[in-house]
Amino acid sequence: MKPVQSELKRWMEQNENFQENYNRVRQEVLGDPEIKEFLAAHPELTRNEVDKSLIKLHEYKTQSKQCDRCKSFGSCVNMLQGYSPILHVEDSEIHLSYEKCHSRLDYERQQSQQKLIKSLYMPKEIMQATIADIDSDPERSDAIRQLVHFVGQVQEKGLPKKGIYFYGPFGVGKTYFLGALANKLKEINISSTLIYMPEFVREIKASFKDDSINDKIDYFKKADVLMLDDIGAELHSAWFRDEILGSILQYRMMEGLPVFFTSNYSMDQLEGHLATTRGGVEEVKAGRIMERIKQVSKEVLISGDNRRDY
Repeated sequence: MKPVQSELKRWMEQNENFQENYNRVRQEVLGDPEIKEFLAAHPELTRNEVDKSLIKLHEYKTQSKQCDRCKSFGSCVNMLQGYSPILHVEDSEIHLSYEKCHSRLDYERQQSQQKLIKSLYMPKEIMQATIADIDSDPERSDAIRQLVHFVGQVQEKGLPKKGIYFYGPFGVGKTYFLGALANKLKEINISSTLIYMPEFVREIKASFKDDSINDKIDYFKKADVLMLDDIGAELHSAWFRDEILGSILQYRMMEGLPVFFTSNYSMDQLEGHLATTRGGVEEVKAGRIMERIKQVSKEVLISGDNRRDY
């Protein structure tokens, strides 16, 4: 480095304009309050070391420190987006490093939380639902209370063994309840898997083509919180009812993992629906499925006006 430094020095001496600019920048950098404080805290630094590190000090001076010049992560002005500069001394030499700023940490936390919600074919508005935005008219008060109670149990004791079976007429916001819960759970780092049942049936059937059916069933078995939207609306078969749905519910019942449902049917009505297949009426097998549903969820009615736009 010495030959380079000596040549640079000689060139600077020969270039008056550069020398003037250099002196001006040096004065501005060393006059910066933060840099003055840093140098005062390290009296072991020589003038030569300071001059050698002038570019580092200038870079530090011109960068935003912990978002003091940025309104958000997306509007970061630094060379390394979302990173704040730090000056430190090692072996009597000045070093410049970067750490993640507050905005970047918040952004990464939000991105990480968003990944906690895994959805199969759920509308965008459902994925953005919040408990605070649920219309709290008297006909929905019990459902809201049960939802808030579940969240409270999670915060105090961990995941309860039972979820909620929301049922009621079309358009009263049952699916919105699931989205609101999923978004609330992600804030406390609990993952949720939301499945629209008619598409779930098609997904399972399609998985025969690539031999992924066992992996998918295993995934749904072990999800922290499983949410099955619109159960009873799918074109079910005895095979799907017993081998797929029954297998998932049996595992979650044995492991004490909650399941949430939405349906236009009450539990009693759903049992009759599940009993009817192309092969006839199978009340015993349908009853077995319903017993598992009752073990992993609690029945709660959601009523009120139809909120869908037509």
